[in-house]
This record gives sequence, C-alpha cells and structure tokens, in this order.
Amino acid sequence: QVQLVESGGGLVQSGGSLRLSCAASGSILRIYDMGWYRQAPGKQRELVARITSGGNTDYVDFVKGRFTISRDNAKNTVYLQMNSLKPEDTAVYYCNADIRLAVTRRDYWGQGTQVTVSS
Repeated sequence: QVQLVESGGGLVQSGGSLRLSCAASGSILRIYDMGWYRQAPGKQRELVARITSGGNTDYVDFVKGRFTISRDNAKNTVYLQMNSLKPEDTAVYYCNADIRLAVTRRDYWGQGTQVTVSS
C-alpha cells in the first residue's frame, strides 16, 4: 500500500549540485529510518546516508561534508542535498523507508533515480 516517489535526478557537471526528494504515500502510521542508497554500474547497492525519525544522520565517508540528508515528517518526505558532485557519484539513487502501516512494518524502496555527473 506504500509508494515512494522520487524526483531530482539528472545530469550535472562536476562540482555542481542536485537535490533529490522522495515522498512516501499510503496508509502510513509512522516512518522510522529513511535513507538514500546508490548503485553504480558493476557495483553493489550501498548506503549513502540515513536519517532516523528523530533526525540523527549517518553518512558514508565518501560523501561527508558534501551531502546532507533531511526529512519533513509532516510530508513523509526525505531529501538528499548533493553538493560538490564528482563523477564517482554517478549512480542510480534509491530511496528507502522503514514504514509502519496499521499492524505491519517493513522497508519500502523507491524506483531509483539516475544521477550522472560529468567530468
């Protein structure tokens, strides 16, 4: 019953910025952790950043100081502000959310959005 809708991916030059958004919809009682993952060609999907319901954040070392994850609980939305982008950041970025419905709780995934950073 839950759908995650992502937006904000695209093509950007090295050093540029993008802001990804992901909005969760459905009969949501509560959203716990939310996060962004990415998968580059030939690589496994990896965590980029996560944020708890209380606003605590974690980042992969490679993006620390460049990316910022945030959330708007009223809108059931998580954001990823990406600055100083590098070609190595090129990947499909996926939104993830740990969501409780009426009596169930599980992870949900967005469809992924392509981020391409040119040199």
